[in-house]
Amino acid sequence: MARALLASFAENLSLRDPDAPLTPGQLRVEVLSGLTVALALVPEAVAFAFVAGVEPLVGLYAAFIVGLITAIFGGRPGMISGATGALAVVMVSLVAQHGVEYLFATVVLMGLIQLVVGVMRWGKFIRLVPHPVMLGFVNGLAIVIFLAQLGQFQVPGSAHGGGHGMANGEWLTGWPLYLMLGLVGLTMLIIWAMPKITNAVPAPLAGIAIVAAIVIGFGLDVPLVGDLASIEGGLPPLHIPNVPLTWETFEIILPYALILAAIGLIESLLTLNLVGEMTGKRGGASKECLAQGAANTVTGFFGGMGGCAMIGQSMINVKSGGRTRVAGIAAALFLLAFILFASGLIEQIPLAALVGVMFMVVIGTFAWNSLRILRKVPRTDAFVTILVTIVTVATDLATAVVVGVIVSALAYAWSNATRIHAIKRESRTEAGAQVYEIQGPLFFGSTDGFMEIFDVASDPDVVIVDFAASRVADQSALQAIEAVAQRYEEAGKIIQLRHLSRDCHELLSKAGHLMVDSDDDPDYALAVDYSVKTGIIGGH
Repeated sequence: MARALLASFAENLSLRDPDAPLTPGQLRVEVLSGLTVALALVPEAVAFAFVAGVEPLVGLYAAFIVGLITAIFGGRPGMISGATGALAVVMVSLVAQHGVEYLFATVVLMGLIQLVVGVMRWGKFIRLVPHPVMLGFVNGLAIVIFLAQLGQFQVPGSAHGGGHGMANGEWLTGWPLYLMLGLVGLTMLIIWAMPKITNAVPAPLAGIAIVAAIVIGFGLDVPLVGDLASIEGGLPPLHIPNVPLTWETFEIILPYALILAAIGLIESLLTLNLVGEMTGKRGGASKECLAQGAANTVTGFFGGMGGCAMIGQSMINVKSGGRTRVAGIAAALFLLAFILFASGLIEQIPLAALVGVMFMVVIGTFAWNSLRILRKVPRTDAFVTILVTIVTVATDLATAVVVGVIVSALAYAWSNATRIHAIKRESRTEAGAQVYEIQGPLFFGSTDGFMEIFDVASDPDVVIVDFAASRVADQSALQAIEAVAQRYEEAGKIIQLRHLSRDCHELLSKAGHLMVDSDDDPDYALAVDYSVKTGIIGGH
């Protein structure tokens, strides 16, 4: 195991992707893409720190540490992680009630929980998220990103209540609003046109640089990054959370840690899949869980608010050409450099330029084709897509995904439950015998329909139930089969079960009254070990 970990460590440190060779030209693209991402990270980290009710540097340190560790060890090169709004909205009540030190302790526990998920390889269960839920996820997140940018159209200083929590600010009006909108539109135009002219510089970086030069050159009075807060600071200091090491503390932070760990992993793994679709890569779920866990554990000990994958910044990176781990590492290092050396320069960047970049991310993230196919897909899938979109905007991503998966699973179960039926015919081999050819899956949702198929009173003395066109899926199905058999036995009639799997008829034969023809039964497996041991089936 240690050798495998060392091999993985060495592989990640090579920073190479066989599908994206790190040539000098690609290296330049990666570094510039990282710079673009870092510029977009600054206002996001500061804004999310305000939402959580902590100092701006708490968000910036989280963006640096989480971004660096996940860039090196994460499951997908090209992904960007940092402080996110989905986590910040959960943290705010903890900070308000118990203070920031409890937040740091919670982030450490959050990371440890994510490490356990990674070690247990539970990240693979993200594959259970159906495609309609993914569509709702990206659509809802695109809307959330869009709505988050609207706060930048408020009068500087009125939207952030002195740096702690969001307040009802005054909206820009008149000439300041028109100027802000014009600069946002100019940034979007540059990002759209730049790839048609040259790919030497990432389009978002060109948009930020040109608009910033115009604002500084003409001395335009528009909201700047520095209007949010100062980003000047030092290296993240080692800081042990100053909380009592008691059971009471654990009871306080555990619920928050579980919620934050779940939200962080769901958002990270869904972003992993989305980036994978764009880059043609698969896998890495458990690796991403480990990276997120390690990043948050370390962040909690260095005064950061924790974080997870950021779909907006990940889209900026991928569309700017970032394909290897270099871009993510460069973004984190640039962010640290901004804090240490270039805060004065970064604070002069107009927010309009960054808003324009994020608006282009919204356009690129929203699954516009989902609007076109809503009338063509099954109604249930269309409903799930719309539901997940609404819940994502109204609550949070984790709730939306859980709701979407549950609704999809219930719809699937109901659809299959209504498929159970039987074809009745006389036996070709046994004179006078009645054959029921079962059609459709037999599981917990279809057992009632299965039992209603049979007419015990009118059937002849020998009944054959053929499962060749069915699939016995769970313990409820086995219980239904035995219940039907008992009804025929009580009526003094013989029932034969054919084409059951061997584990099914082995379990059923323990009842002692079933005649099972298993010469040509299939060998598919059925998880019934618990039933066998406990005797739930067969009355033992």
